[in-house]
Amino acid sequence: MASLNVGNLGEYLREQRRTAQLSLRQLADAAGVSNPYLSQIERGLRKPSAEVLQQVAKALRISAETLYVRAGILDEKERDELETRAVILADPSINERQKQVLLQIYDSFRKENAAEAAAAAAAEADVEANAGTAAEPSAESPLDAPDAETPLK
Repeated sequence: MASLNVGNLGEYLREQRRTAQLSLRQLADAAGVSNPYLSQIERGLRKPSAEVLQQVAKALRISAETLYVRAGILDEKERDELETRAVILADPSINERQKQVLLQIYDSFRKENAAEAAAAAAAEADVEANAGTAAEPSAESPLDAPDAETPLK
């Protein structure tokens, strides 16, 4: 069976399993998947669903989002945003209202920064477009044309 293109998910899972000092069978039992199926995932022969990855992540006590990125289900930026939200929501030292306010502020900052980045990119593209037309020399340079006030000899 040919290996699937799932990044380095299998290698990463094997490394995490060994770090947690779990056998393949122990992790399979803890995640609620079959031993052969988990083995195929580690060898890159199977691409697991997001649900299976979540179960494996929970059994390994690691971030499911990290596994999603490794499997190509989620991109890096989305993972960072989800992890930030998860940390805020999991913080036991603040109440639910405070968590919601923090998330609203976080969203506000992200939107503001995205708008600024878009405006800066548009301004840069505009400068580049105008620089291309301004830098083109005219067909006849003013230095090459005879001056109307200077008599020709």
